[in-house]
Amino acid sequence: MLTLFKKYLIVFLVSMVPIVELRGAIPIGVGMGIPLFETYILATIGNMLPVPVIILFSKQVLLWCCKLPGKWGKPFLWIYHKGVRAGDALQAKAGRGLFVALLLFVGIPLPGTGAWTGTLAASLLDMDFKSSVRACMGGVLLAGCIMGALSVLGVSAFGAVAA
Repeated sequence: MLTLFKKYLIVFLVSMVPIVELRGAIPIGVGMGIPLFETYILATIGNMLPVPVIILFSKQVLLWCCKLPGKWGKPFLWIYHKGVRAGDALQAKAGRGLFVALLLFVGIPLPGTGAWTGTLAASLLDMDFKSSVRACMGGVLLAGCIMGALSVLGVSAFGAVAA
């Protein structure tokens, strides 16, 4: 049996993992019996913790990796160019609404979206630090609400079927 601290730690750490993020941490927490509000707070903090670091350093690290010799740099160069093209397309569509577009991109829990991807996009688009963090925070809060509702609904439905 897991102690409450270990359950909290699992939710917190899972929410920091790229791709999984709080989209996986909230269902895990609810499934382990942690109250939704506590799960939401833990997952939100864990998901937001890497955001400033990603915004500040991801572009520089990616550009450094592009310069690796031989075949090592090619995947990073591909990621960089793909990110820049996607960012340019997003900026062309969103125009002045880039903040809202980033918030919704991070906030709608679909595969390939989330705080990690959103902050990388913000970094490649050279968005200012405050706007990037605020848009990602709003998106993480929105995604947390959506995943919380879906998790409670799923656990309730599973409990009704299992009974």
